[in-house]
Amino acid sequence: MRLQDHTDAMIDPVGRAAMERLGVAAGERILDVGCGCGQTLLQLAELAGPSGHVLGVDISPPMLTRARERAAGQPTIALALGDAQTYAFAPGAFDALYSRFGVMFFDDPRAAFRNLRAAARSSGRLSFVCWQDLAKNPWASRPLEAVMRLLPASAMPDMLREGRPGAFFMSDPARVRAILGDAGWKDVSVEAVEMPLHLAGAATLDEAVEYSLQIGPAARAMTDAPEALKPALEAALREALAPFAGAGGVFVDSAAFVVGARA
Repeated sequence: MRLQDHTDAMIDPVGRAAMERLGVAAGERILDVGCGCGQTLLQLAELAGPSGHVLGVDISPPMLTRARERAAGQPTIALALGDAQTYAFAPGAFDALYSRFGVMFFDDPRAAFRNLRAAARSSGRLSFVCWQDLAKNPWASRPLEAVMRLLPASAMPDMLREGRPGAFFMSDPARVRAILGDAGWKDVSVEAVEMPLHLAGAATLDEAVEYSLQIGPAARAMTDAPEALKPALEAALREALAPFAGAGGVFVDSAAFVVGARA
């Protein structure tokens, strides 16, 4: 979970932009879709206050274990193991639904957002953050391009292929609006948010390379790479990330969408 903590630190500023768009009020009931290790749960619970309630749902048992540790002693936070696409939420239970990069992986996104719509009150709101196109996210594209020069085309991760669920599946605003509209959401807005990411919170280039060897599209591409090739792959990552390293750490541009809608 050490790397997850680094990821949390890296994407926190982008996630907060979606949280601001949601506009949580004291006393509200909030659903956190794909709550991961619990950072956003704690943030949402603080906004909702002692009279509010936050339910976090995620499909990863290890991440939920970490989230439970972080939320221990906080009675306004609950956790559930499950897939938000099919989870049996109480109908009309939530004032607001939130997700930080947790809605791009559904096998059937229309069914998933329809299920989430049913969990929202008639006045409910939705806000989530998702990545724009891979090409606009050099934090992911530069390392991937570097290692793919050394790997066969078949190593390209399936999640990057057109139409496949994955990190960049919601990168087309027209697709986002169509999915949400078909699922019953209204007043859909898609706002571009661009900012440099502190890659893995890395203070040094070495730390950024170590992170990219284990997390992200490049890491997925290298999954089945032979051991003999790994030194060359690491060197390629280092060369790709070196231009972004400075005295304050490794900062690489990112581009996301903050999506909002109403039930």
